[in-house]
Amino acid sequence: MPEESIIVLDFGSQYSQLIVRRLREAGVYSELLPFHVDYTAVQALRPKGVVLSGGPASVYLPGAPQLPGWVVNSGLPVLGICYGMQAIAHALGGSVVASTEREYGPADITVDHPESPLFAALDLQQRVWMSHGDKLTRLPQGFHPIAHSPHSAYAAMGDEERRWYGLQFHPEVVHTVHGRDLIRNFAYRVSGCVGGWTAEAIAEQAIQRIRDQVGSGRVICGLSGGVDSAVAAALIGKAVGDQLTCIFVDTGLLRLGEAEQVIETFRNHLHIPLVAVNAAEDFLSALEGVADPEAKRKIIGEKFVRIFEREAQALGDVQFLAQGTLYPDVIESTAADRNVAAKIKTHHNVGGLPADMQLRLVEPLRYLFKDEVRAVGLELGLPEEWVWRHPFPGPGLAVRILGPVTHERAETLRRADAIFQDELRRFGLYRDVQQAFAVLLPVQSVGVMGDYRTYADAVALRAVTTEDFMTADWARLPDGLLQGTASRIINEVQGVNRVVYDITSKPPATIEWE
Repeated sequence: MPEESIIVLDFGSQYSQLIVRRLREAGVYSELLPFHVDYTAVQALRPKGVVLSGGPASVYLPGAPQLPGWVVNSGLPVLGICYGMQAIAHALGGSVVASTEREYGPADITVDHPESPLFAALDLQQRVWMSHGDKLTRLPQGFHPIAHSPHSAYAAMGDEERRWYGLQFHPEVVHTVHGRDLIRNFAYRVSGCVGGWTAEAIAEQAIQRIRDQVGSGRVICGLSGGVDSAVAAALIGKAVGDQLTCIFVDTGLLRLGEAEQVIETFRNHLHIPLVAVNAAEDFLSALEGVADPEAKRKIIGEKFVRIFEREAQALGDVQFLAQGTLYPDVIESTAADRNVAAKIKTHHNVGGLPADMQLRLVEPLRYLFKDEVRAVGLELGLPEEWVWRHPFPGPGLAVRILGPVTHERAETLRRADAIFQDELRRFGLYRDVQQAFAVLLPVQSVGVMGDYRTYADAVALRAVTTEDFMTADWARLPDGLLQGTASRIINEVQGVNRVVYDITSKPPATIEWE
């Protein structure tokens, strides 16, 4: 268990885990727990402070999540963010009402009490990110205003004696300029943390947890070709050695040349036992005629598990299935341990798993973010070119083919995507964007090729820049790269006569189209 931590209580914000990420970036271990968690589970983590997340509810309405009583009596420092601030005020005698002047997006605040340890060494004028429709009209007894905005008299409040603070804005998102500094101040200046959460510590803790869970049991690890499952396999290999066998399933929905690359890397470089299964026909048959993305994910999730169960039986006496599930997978799927947030989409390896699955899950990355996974991968000695590969969804091209999935459509997309990746590398921009891929659209359009009318498929290109994959901006790629990619796709990929570029950020969109 950690020597220290800061607990984040989840009131349902889509960005609750960003708070955890910011604390870990600052070198402090943090975990996200539901707001109604029992205090005994909290004590086991040796908390030095508590952060209350934002949330979609209005704290004054019947049934809205409320501040747990143990927080009030714990004596721990507390930081309430947005809904968390309102929950503090509501519980301690302040007043929260619906506002006629809502604040969504960027706002400027003025710090009225710069001596506050929460705002120590920060600018008096700051750009922050607001997202609230309710506001405080009266502070609880013992609190005083620390900062204000044009529409919020209490953009920040504090009670230095209790070491309790509230922010009406969101310091965890990148749009709040000094957000990381505010969270770091709460961790170190207010809560008295000493730090020490590093890639080495993450790996050591994960390895010990795997050993505790698995014991002398045997594990199979499903490899997708991405960095997540590779790091999970490397961790489990370190933890239990030859108790691990990796299984790579060629679904027929992989990127160009990916199957060969995965097999070569794991067998010849990482020397981890690997079973390769060609199940392309099984997956494509199961997906025949299916257009709904949620249905695709559930079909693929179940098909994976059934194959893993079959291979486990062939190996004999296997109890565990390992996956490279990450925090963003969990948050967007609203898994059972995150039942207060709205579901965005089901991830095949979270909400898509069958209820009667026979194997027990081992998920060493379940509460890690992508940057932590990459740091752990490098710590474990994985090849740098593998660690920095762009993320690839577990369902593969099935969720990048909008509409029904066929072998022909998969081959079209595979070739278009490979051209896009090739052009990114040719321009030296592959590492400058965090994810880039092609999407095959469910529409056809008229074109002219060689003086003849065509009526063919359209391909969308998507490239984003992001720090955390919870928010993302579209990448401003050079015109020459986009033009060259479009020209090559139309000329080299039969059946495509139009290429478009997606310039939507997340939110409102997700990074993947399905």
